[in-house]
Amino acid sequence: MTDKTTGFTNAIARFIVNTEDREIPQKVREHAKVAFMDWIGVTMGGKEDPLVKKLIHYADLMGGNEQATILGHGLKKSVSQAALINGGASHALDYDDTLTLFLGHPSVTLFPSLLALAEWKEKSGPDFLTAYIIGLKAGATIGACAGIEHYMSGWHATSTLGHFASAAACARVMGLNEQQTTYALGIAGTQACGLKRVFGTMCKPFHAGRSSQAGLMAALLAQDDFTSVEDILEGTHGFFQVLKGQVNDKVVETLGKTWDIENLAQKYHASCHATHSPIEAVSSILEKEGLSTDEIVSIEIHSSQLALDAAGNMAPKTGLEGKFSIPYCVANGILRGNTGMQAFTDEKVNDPEVASFMEKILVSLDSGIEALEANVTVKTAGGREFSGFSDILKQIPDLEIKRSKIKRKFRDLCGPVLGEAKTEDLMESILSLEEVGSIGSLVDKATK
Repeated sequence: MTDKTTGFTNAIARFIVNTEDREIPQKVREHAKVAFMDWIGVTMGGKEDPLVKKLIHYADLMGGNEQATILGHGLKKSVSQAALINGGASHALDYDDTLTLFLGHPSVTLFPSLLALAEWKEKSGPDFLTAYIIGLKAGATIGACAGIEHYMSGWHATSTLGHFASAAACARVMGLNEQQTTYALGIAGTQACGLKRVFGTMCKPFHAGRSSQAGLMAALLAQDDFTSVEDILEGTHGFFQVLKGQVNDKVVETLGKTWDIENLAQKYHASCHATHSPIEAVSSILEKEGLSTDEIVSIEIHSSQLALDAAGNMAPKTGLEGKFSIPYCVANGILRGNTGMQAFTDEKVNDPEVASFMEKILVSLDSGIEALEANVTVKTAGGREFSGFSDILKQIPDLEIKRSKIKRKFRDLCGPVLGEAKTEDLMESILSLEEVGSIGSLVDKATK
C-alpha cells in the first residue's frame, strides 16, 4: 500500500532514487536498447521536417552555449534546445513507439532530454539505460493512475505524462536525492500541458520536445533546490484532481517489480498508432483471401472513440493530416503497400486514385471496441463478405523479432542520412551500450 504519510509523489521519487542497477533484469536492458535504436532512427528520419528547421531557427534566435548535438545536423545547441529540437524531430513522422499505460508515446519524451544531458555531462551507456528504464516506469505508473479518462478529456498524454517521465529520467542520471527528485516531479507537473486539439499540426511533435525540455529544466532547477510541492500528483488541486486520475495502490506496488518496457509497441507504419489496427486487419483479409483491390466494393471499419479522436480525419489534405486519417492509411496500404515515410506527402494524400478508393471506406464508432482495436468487414463485387479483427497494442512481437524488425527500420531511416557503413557502426554501438564509456562518443557516430 502507498504510505499515506509520504504519499504517491514521494513513492515515485523513492523509486527513482533508490532503485539499484542490479535490480533491473538484463532482458529489460535489451528492450531499452531496441527502444533507443528505434528512437534514433525516427529522429534521423524526421530531421528535415519543416518543424525541425523552425525549431533550429528559434534556437539560433535565442543563442546559448553549444552543449549538446542536434542529431543529423552536425550542430550543437544548448542542452535545453537540443532536447526540444531532437524531441520534435523524433515525433515529426509519428513513427515512434507507444505504450498503453503511458497513454501515448514515451520514448520521444525521454530520450531527447536524457541524451542531451548525458552527452553534456559525459554519462556512461549503463547510466543512460538505467535512467531511461526508470523514467519509463515512472511515467507508465503515473499514466496507469491517470487512466483513459485523462486522455479522453482532451489531454495529449504524451505531453502531460512526458513531463514527469523526462524529469524522472533526468533526476536519476543527475543523481538527485529524494527531496530534490520530489521537487523535480512537482516542477514538471505544474508545467504539464498539451491538448489533442492540435493533432495534425506542428504542435503535436512540438509537445514531445517541449515535455522533454520541461522535464530536463525541472531536474536542473531541483538540483539547485528550487522548491515545489511534495504532492503534485495526489494533492488537492494537483495533477489527478485537475487533469483526471487517482492513486491506485496496486499500480504503485509494481514499482521495482515490473518494468512495462516489454509492452512497448514500436511502429512499422509511419502514421498514428490508431491507424495500425485497421491497416493490419484489412491487409490480413486481403492476403488470406487473395483479394484484389478491383474486387472490393466496400470496407467497414469499426473503431473506438479514442481511435477516432486521434485518427478520425476523413478528408486529409496534407501529408501530415494523412497520418491521422484511418481511411487514407488503409487505402494507401491496400493500393501502394508502402506505409513508410514516402506515403505521407501532400502529393500522395491528394492522389485521385487514393481519394476515389477512400470513398469505399466507412469508419464508424463501436462502443464495444476499446483503445486501438479494430473490427473490419470487407465486401466484394461477387457478394462475398469477410470479417477481421486486430489489436496492434496486444500483437507485440517477442524481443528477438522486435529487434530484427527495428534493425531493418533503423537501416531504412538512417542509411540515407549516414550512409551504410556509419549506420551499421552506430547500430552496433547502440546494441552494446553497456560498453559505452561516454554517451558523447556514441552521439559522434550519429553525426553526418
